[in-house]
Amino acid sequence: MSRKSGPSFVLELPLVVSPHESRVLSVRFEAGRQLYNAALGEALRRLDLMKQSKACQLARKMPQGAPKSPEQKARAEAFALIAKSIGFTDYDIQSYATQCKNACWIGAHLDAHTTQKIATRAFLAAQRYQFRAGGRPRFKPKWKVLESMEAKSNAAAIRWRGDHIEWRKLNLKVRFDRKDKHGVQTFALQKTVRFCRIVRRTIRGTVRWFVQLVIAGFPKWKEKNPVCQGKSAIDIGPSTIAAISETDAFLEKFCANVPDIQKAIRRIQRAMDRSKRRSNPDNYQKNGTVKKAAPGHRLQWVFTHGYLRLRARLKELHRILAAYRRTEHGKLANRIVAMGNTVMAEKLSYKAFQRMFGKSARDRAPGEFMDHLRHKAASAGGEVIEFPTRTTKLSQSCHCEVVVKKPLSQRWHNCSCGVHAQRDLYSAYLALHVRSYVKGENQVWRLDTESARKGWCAAEPLLGKAMSDVVQTAKGGPLPASFGLNSKKARDRAVLS
Repeated sequence: MSRKSGPSFVLELPLVVSPHESRVLSVRFEAGRQLYNAALGEALRRLDLMKQSKACQLARKMPQGAPKSPEQKARAEAFALIAKSIGFTDYDIQSYATQCKNACWIGAHLDAHTTQKIATRAFLAAQRYQFRAGGRPRFKPKWKVLESMEAKSNAAAIRWRGDHIEWRKLNLKVRFDRKDKHGVQTFALQKTVRFCRIVRRTIRGTVRWFVQLVIAGFPKWKEKNPVCQGKSAIDIGPSTIAAISETDAFLEKFCANVPDIQKAIRRIQRAMDRSKRRSNPDNYQKNGTVKKAAPGHRLQWVFTHGYLRLRARLKELHRILAAYRRTEHGKLANRIVAMGNTVMAEKLSYKAFQRMFGKSARDRAPGEFMDHLRHKAASAGGEVIEFPTRTTKLSQSCHCEVVVKKPLSQRWHNCSCGVHAQRDLYSAYLALHVRSYVKGENQVWRLDTESARKGWCAAEPLLGKAMSDVVQTAKGGPLPASFGLNSKKARDRAVLS
């Protein structure tokens, strides 16, 4: 049974695991880690062979052409043929992983389906590196355990059987939520389970096990979260978010309740670095940089018990940060969908956010939030429509058709036509009036200035109220510089508007 396409959602339940079952699971996850490293090493080796081949060098010189053009299809087919001839395909890596499993002790702990999924994970990591969608994948050291293992379907390997998980002589009971106020678990368990995933987490120093049931369809929509069948728009930044619909608007800090633990993380990182330097003085040069290992050799590192405790504390802080962030993403997505389940947004590069605003992007994860919003809008019967910034230029445009380039420090939109609005809120308003047009074989996105001009009379009070709410909520406290309300004059003007 192959994995079916279509919408799906995840129901996570804690497992009731005895010490013996926990040891068995730990051994299987260790086997999975070693198998993953073997499959990844082979995938990277074959990828390097593919890049060094003369056929690949000739394929690179082929014309790329426009998307979906005959030139691009011919180029893609040439690369696919080279990958198949060298053995850099998902099937080939799965076959290699199966041979590794059957040739050593791993075969006594892992089944064929789980082995193939681990190999697929390694192949996809190498393929992302091939297409420059990510950096060169790293091997998982012994202290960095495999965090999850999954099956290909619910018919074999890790299987859900009504109220427990079966996996190679293991019967793992599940702890249900007896209260289940909104009936989320009851609703989910009545649907088809596509496949199961066992997850290992270390929470406050204790290893805990969970099962994630990947279920076909959409999750139950809670009654406390209203849905508006209409259009809304957002303008998201590294630390702020603006949203607007025909009846409401807001501007606030992005993930405002996520705790600021940057100082605590930095202190632990400094302590880890000091401990590492004291334990490994021969691995550093006089200027403090790490020495380069000799060809064919690796530097040997010694980690003290104090260092391991610090590393565990750092991992726990990141876990807490992720838990707060996940909650904030859910609340914010529900709030936006309540304004309109069809969400308009600019298509941004969140990798650029990581380069330019590293710590803010780490703490708030705008790219992860957009994924959450897509799933939430889809389950509410809508969608997230992303359009390119190159043709729309919302931060530079006015609905009077004047386009003026603004520096990033200019947080207010002031136009000679009399429009005065906060930059992020005004960009979100213009996003409501972006339309797509078909030009030849391409889809072109443009700002419909006539529609924006007609709707400005109704939208201007909403933007003014949103800015007034920001000032009143702050209660004289500090606000992000991107709000444009650092001066008293700007605050007074926002309240009066």
